[in-house]
Amino acid sequence: MSNQTNSQTSFNHKKYRAFAPMQKADRRWPNQVIEKAPQWCSVDLRDGNQALIEPMSPSQKLELFKLLVDVGFKEIEVGFPAASAPDFDFVRQLIEQNLIPDDVTIQVLTQAREPLIARSFEALKGAKKAIVHLYNSTSTVQREQVFKKSRDEIKTIAVNGAQWVRDCALSQPETKWSFQYSPESFTGTEMDYAVEVCDAVIAVWQPTVANKVIINLPATVEVSTPNVYADQIEWVCDNISHREAVTICLHTHNDRGCGVAAAELGVLAGADRIEGTLLGNGERTGNMDIVTMAMNIYSQGIDPELNFADMDRIIATVERCTQLAVHPRHAYAGELVFAAFSGSHQDAINKCMVIDDKKRAVDPEAAWQVAYLPIDPRDLGRTYQQVIRINSQSGKGGVAYVLEQDYGIQMPRWMQVDFSPYVQAVAEKSESEVSSTVIHDIFSATYLAAEQNISINSYQLNRDGNKDVLQAEIVVEDNAVAINGEGKGVLDAFVRGLSDAISTDIALIDYNEHAMPSEKGAENEQAVAIAYVQLSIKGTRYCAAAKCEDIVSASLQAVLNAIHKSGLAFSTSTAANKEALLVSV
Repeated sequence: MSNQTNSQTSFNHKKYRAFAPMQKADRRWPNQVIEKAPQWCSVDLRDGNQALIEPMSPSQKLELFKLLVDVGFKEIEVGFPAASAPDFDFVRQLIEQNLIPDDVTIQVLTQAREPLIARSFEALKGAKKAIVHLYNSTSTVQREQVFKKSRDEIKTIAVNGAQWVRDCALSQPETKWSFQYSPESFTGTEMDYAVEVCDAVIAVWQPTVANKVIINLPATVEVSTPNVYADQIEWVCDNISHREAVTICLHTHNDRGCGVAAAELGVLAGADRIEGTLLGNGERTGNMDIVTMAMNIYSQGIDPELNFADMDRIIATVERCTQLAVHPRHAYAGELVFAAFSGSHQDAINKCMVIDDKKRAVDPEAAWQVAYLPIDPRDLGRTYQQVIRINSQSGKGGVAYVLEQDYGIQMPRWMQVDFSPYVQAVAEKSESEVSSTVIHDIFSATYLAAEQNISINSYQLNRDGNKDVLQAEIVVEDNAVAINGEGKGVLDAFVRGLSDAISTDIALIDYNEHAMPSEKGAENEQAVAIAYVQLSIKGTRYCAAAKCEDIVSASLQAVLNAIHKSGLAFSTSTAANKEALLVSV
């Protein structure tokens, strides 16, 4: 009882205060839309790396750097070279081994302290172009409780840092320099003061439209809803000096789970540049996830200027370098993010995908309209295995989709209805996901397995006036039996012949057929045909299928498979033309 009381006492919302929103009557960002990609800067190798239990090795950092270049990043923060020897050495490796493409700019982070700034420039010596990212904390709580300094004293730290950066850059004119400043913990800083500090730094650096400075406004700790952050960004954009010569950058964290939303609304509010990491790795609850934000833009028909087509490679590289697993439900990237286990979802996806494939054959840029899928999973290198997953909650549409994609089996609707319970029974018994191989095995056992007991051996079809005359020979447990029938078409004649021979009512209810690729691994690459039938035998319906190199043989065999499935079997002598007798087993 005491433990419960202590728990209730410790979980106390009254010690928190609501974040005070800005009183802003002129907000414009709610009416804006994102029409182009922002400038992207990856901070995987610095912010993401310092968040790891085991920081990346030099080889891991280089592997991830190459991935970032391949994805399309033009600005990459590669470390904090003044803070650690491994970061310093890595920056030197990139420069000395000429590993930085000409269209990529590296960025390094440094505090506003003269020795650290000097060390950062030492690390960057010989770089063709680089961004030096200067920061110091400006928030109320940091000023008053951590540094115990006044607003003027904190601003002086920023100004001195800006001057040291400027002077070091002048001493290394062979490099094309860009400067970036961050009032760390911006979201917890008074807005007028944040702009005051940024303006003081801008005054030192004297930017121009041709040589802009980057002012980064980080949500170092996410303390409010994303709309409040957007208000802050819009207010700064309206009030900062030399806005035309300033690139407004955002660096959002994910403490409230809104890092992507805050960045998106911040872009609506006027931001030009976004810093983040692949898949959101970062300290505490993580950095802004560039994969998610870029793919959100992509889903709106806008070029994100980053290429995530090989998502499996991206995930494998990030997991290998960070030793952090990607959550299976991670937006766009997770193994199960496009997966549909629900029967109704699978059915809707299956129907829409068929329509989309037909549209896309005529117009490759036709609008994507598929239920439950915001984008085409194939754009990210995903296939049907990630879209349709079969378990006890799955339905006929999903099962049909799996068989068609992997085996070319296009079950008609009535067979989907018939087959679904067989798969569901296996899924419920196993209490796990059912693979496509197992589904195919169930299909074969349910509809194709009768050929070892009863099969079509030969047939001859002749035309007699307006009717077809069929003479066929079937083999029942190594015994040959003759079947003769007349009707409208080969199947009608065959079913009538079987009905007459055994004096049993057999009716053909449904029939479908199509060509399909040869079986996997088959030596003969010739396409085969598959036929599906639904028969009514003594008032009960039975479905079956058969495959053969010609469609007529497949159709006749499918009928025999349905009869075998009905639980009836032929009893014959060895004589080829002995009258067929059907006996209930």
